[in-house]
Amino acid sequence: MAKTEDISFGYLLSDVTLLFRKHFDRRAVKFGLTRAQWRATKVLYHREGLRQTELAEFLEMEPIAVGRVIDRLQAAGFVERRPDPKDRRAWRLYVTAQAQGVVGDMELIARELRKDATRGIEPEELQQALAVIGRIKDNLLALEQAEPAAP
Repeated sequence: MAKTEDISFGYLLSDVTLLFRKHFDRRAVKFGLTRAQWRATKVLYHREGLRQTELAEFLEMEPIAVGRVIDRLQAAGFVERRPDPKDRRAWRLYVTAQAQGVVGDMELIARELRKDATRGIEPEELQQALAVIGRIKDNLLALEQAEPAAP
């Protein structure tokens, strides 16, 4: 019987992620939003008033990368920056009426893609697979905390 460390799964996870992103981007192109922009918009829709660094934490992205996403969203009219009343150097992020108008449509796209991607898979099977993937993620996160930072 094979040991878990002998079973290769990294490429499969990467392929699934790549395909999911590709199909989402194709379906969402009519809104002019990339997947990263959609994720940021969705977080801000549910948690308006975040600072850029807080949004970066939610998205598990570097603040500079989130800054570029926000710049594009602001230029497209989906997000606005407002001064932080408690810190004049900081900005708070809010979705615009334009963004609020597409959130429901974008959530429908995501739901339909999940439906297509999980065709023939029972909910219990998916829940078990997600639990295992979640444990793998936890193990990898624990490695990050245990390893010293690279110079």
